[in-house]
Amino acid sequence: MPQLVFADYAPQVVWLAITFLALYLILSRLALPGIARTLGERESRLKGDLEAAERLKAEADASLAAYNKSIAEARARAQGELKQAAAEMAAEAAKRESAFMAEVNARTKAAETAIMAAKSAALGDVHTMANEAARQLVARLTGMEPASADIASAIAAAEREQR
Repeated sequence: MPQLVFADYAPQVVWLAITFLALYLILSRLALPGIARTLGERESRLKGDLEAAERLKAEADASLAAYNKSIAEARARAQGELKQAAAEMAAEAAKRESAFMAEVNARTKAAETAIMAAKSAALGDVHTMANEAARQLVARLTGMEPASADIASAIAAAEREQR
């Protein structure tokens, strides 16, 4: 093996140093600045992306808070309008009910008045029919026609006894 030949050891060390130095100079002047520049750009891009992400997150949080606030306001406004509509409908229903009750009461009064008038007319007709029936009955039984005053007093006495 050539590495173990001690006579060739010095030139190998010199060539090793020359190769190492050349490789170091090439890498430090050409490759490493490009790598450093790429790493710096990557780091600055990552920082920019993180800052943009944080800014967008803050904007999204603000938008979400505004959205939730507007939803809450809309719900509150809708509840208020719903309560107002319910109150208006209840007032309208009460108004219609009172108008209906007034109409029903008026009709009831009119019906009661008509019933009383019919009852009075019927009672008047009953007296007239009772007078006529009693007169005809007495005339058939006795053969004589009784006086109207006698029949009226007899019917009045019978009514008093029934009460």
